[in-house]
Amino acid sequence: MPVARSEGFAIIIPARHASTRYPGKPLAMLRGADGVARSLIERSWRAAVEVASPGRVWVATDDARIADAVRAFGGQVVMTPETCRNGTERCAAAIEVLGEVAPVVVNLQGDAPLTPAHVVAELAAALAADAQAAMVTPALRCSASTYAHLVADQAAGRVGGTTLVFDDAHRALYFSKWVIPHLPDGDPAAHEKVHLHLGVYAYRPSALAAYAALPPSPLEQAEGLEQLRFLESGLPVRVVPFDPVGWDCIELNNPEDVPAIEAVLRARGID
Repeated sequence: MPVARSEGFAIIIPARHASTRYPGKPLAMLRGADGVARSLIERSWRAAVEVASPGRVWVATDDARIADAVRAFGGQVVMTPETCRNGTERCAAAIEVLGEVAPVVVNLQGDAPLTPAHVVAELAAALAADAQAAMVTPALRCSASTYAHLVADQAAGRVGGTTLVFDDAHRALYFSKWVIPHLPDGDPAAHEKVHLHLGVYAYRPSALAAYAALPPSPLEQAEGLEQLRFLESGLPVRVVPFDPVGWDCIELNNPEDVPAIEAVLRARGID
């Protein structure tokens, strides 16, 4: 179902070329249902403009190749320093350049083009309604196929999707690149107990500034997960749980993920 565009938030898509696991990932080409190959960053931008007008969506990068590609398909670019260590720091740097363009800033990570539009809209609404939260992020209960993809990555030693656990008040307890919680082999309902973290965050500009002023935290560095800096510094993270959405919300973490993402694009009729 289409989601009405909102002017109550802005979307920033952080993108860097120098990925350790997949150099040049934002410019990786993904073929859609029409057979046309488009870059990952264009597909992420297209996902963003489903819920916000193009004038309220920016790609934040430090790389001229990415900036040129974005301008070529009609997107807006904000240049940010090479020293940004993760997407949240890059969003904070973008807001320093742009100013407070909206009361809520959504970070739609550039490797998550299959993110459902309604998730973005609901996160922004959840943050607006929770004065205590520093950041709001989604937890998608795994389908059997998503869970199998996560477990296969783990078994092969690939760094795949992120999972998370949260309490009864929907406050995040932990995020990990390992599949958590640990479940015994052979549990037929294992997928229902695991939540996939989608690469979307909603923040207030003040929380972004507070985050950027903190040094990287030990668990953040160990896991390679930027959101752990919020938890380790005591900044509350609100989780919005979602049921499976009817397709696997696979992120492009490794080159091996390309065929799986292209299969979802074809199945959903996304050009």
